[in-house]
Amino acid sequence: MSSTLAGWLQVLALVGALALCYRPLGDYIAHTLTTSRHLRAEKALYKVIGVDADADQRWPVYLRSVLAFSAVSVLFLYTLIRVQQWLPLGLGVDQMPGHQAWNTAISFVANTNWQSYSGEAAMGHLAQMAGLAVQNFVSAAVGIAVVATLIRGFTRNRTDRLGNFWVDLTRISVRLLLPIAIVFALALVATGVVQNFQGFHEVATLAGDPQSVPGGAVASQEVIKLLGTNGGGFYNANSAHPFENPTGLSNFLEIFLILVIPFALPRAFGRMVGDNRQGYAIVSVMGLFWVASVALMTLAESHHAGTALQSAGGAMEGKEQRFGIAASSLFAASTTLTSTGAVNSFHDSYTAFGGGLTMFNMMLGEIAPGGVGSGLYGMLVLAIVAVFVAGLMVGRTPEYLGKKLGGREMKFASLYILTTPTLVLVGTGVAMALPGQRAGMLNSGAHGFSEVLYAFTSGANNNGSAFAGITVNTDWYDTAIGLAMVFGRFLPMVFVLALAGALAQQQPVPATPGTLPTHKPLFVGLLSGVVLIVVGLTYFPALALGPIAEGLS
Repeated sequence: MSSTLAGWLQVLALVGALALCYRPLGDYIAHTLTTSRHLRAEKALYKVIGVDADADQRWPVYLRSVLAFSAVSVLFLYTLIRVQQWLPLGLGVDQMPGHQAWNTAISFVANTNWQSYSGEAAMGHLAQMAGLAVQNFVSAAVGIAVVATLIRGFTRNRTDRLGNFWVDLTRISVRLLLPIAIVFALALVATGVVQNFQGFHEVATLAGDPQSVPGGAVASQEVIKLLGTNGGGFYNANSAHPFENPTGLSNFLEIFLILVIPFALPRAFGRMVGDNRQGYAIVSVMGLFWVASVALMTLAESHHAGTALQSAGGAMEGKEQRFGIAASSLFAASTTLTSTGAVNSFHDSYTAFGGGLTMFNMMLGEIAPGGVGSGLYGMLVLAIVAVFVAGLMVGRTPEYLGKKLGGREMKFASLYILTTPTLVLVGTGVAMALPGQRAGMLNSGAHGFSEVLYAFTSGANNNGSAFAGITVNTDWYDTAIGLAMVFGRFLPMVFVLALAGALAQQQPVPATPGTLPTHKPLFVGLLSGVVLIVVGLTYFPALALGPIAEGLS
């Protein structure tokens, strides 16, 4: 069987597995977000923290809860990293420098998991488990909680109440993320992923040099880093490390975990708004972009021009032999189309156009299917823009799901769309303008520019993967990318929650013959065009200076 055929059979198997989960998982998520019943353990937790679980919050209060919880999480994680050398299971690892600890704390709370350090050399077991793994759960839950409020903005009328953040956070963590993580952690252990509390072991490399490799609670952290579209690796090599991803089966399971919740959320959206066809339309757009990205990336890595690459049968530099080009390209497309950042191959070694595709995937806003929660609310904002554009074409006030889209709603949507490109392009421009930061680049020319562009694209879009050809563990990069992660995560949430509040206050309007059907192929095509034109082409000049110029040279 050819590697190409095997790769496409793997894609078909993955699509089949996701399709089987779409309805039951989506319905379960919808039930979790709408039921009025509280579990006994949840009631006890609400009592401890002093929360009235039946009291809904206005959107500014909901936002303050999100920001306050995230700020406390940053402080807790920063402190844990700084004092880890005195904690149990510290493995004798020294404390992390202040600027790097700040960057790491921001990274994991923002669901980015950007790492300017080597996981196995910089973190003890307790910091990995009690710090990073915990944030993998709760940062993912925050994303789903925010998209729940936007959906409630469509379903609720003449109210300023959008739910309770503390209830949403608890339910998503306890009822959704934790049970799935437990099941698939056992599955990953069965495929050979490490799960223990052992310290460092001296091993000999193929070159005969000694290397210290620790054990650790890898499977339990691996599963939530993927399920929550987080991405931080226990080891520096991330999901290319055999302790994190040892076999083809584990690789398949890890890609499935990345995609399963983001692709099921449109079903939850359809159930919550009372029209499953709306969910099918949204997931169709997500699926189209995902399939196109997988196909183009596999093509770029398998048939790149060049005598060496053609003789080798493709671009295998930076890829694991046990996965090959097809499984590596599938992983790369899936991880950059979501806010995951986990990698089973190194994107810096990809061909110019293959590496450019990984950047373009993130530049779309990671909406196909995107991060848990963030992908769906990003796509819904773009759906609002698509409906507004259609309304301009026919000269009538647009409406989406019975809610009119006026000036206030479009301002919030526009600010959402402009935030991330501003952070990426300004950050890249400043870095390239500073001689000291250019000196930290290991490569010059178009590829060196691509490495800087990738870093800020990854940080601002809450992805976390890297080209890794620049020295980012500096005061400047830790600060600059840290700020990109903060604003790239929480500013869009401000606009989404404000938009949800504006929609919830409206009186619904009935559909008329002039209302655009948002569940038909015409709307799927319109929304796809808006994604490409409004979002994708924003970055075209920057891409032309980097991967496109390198690919055409």
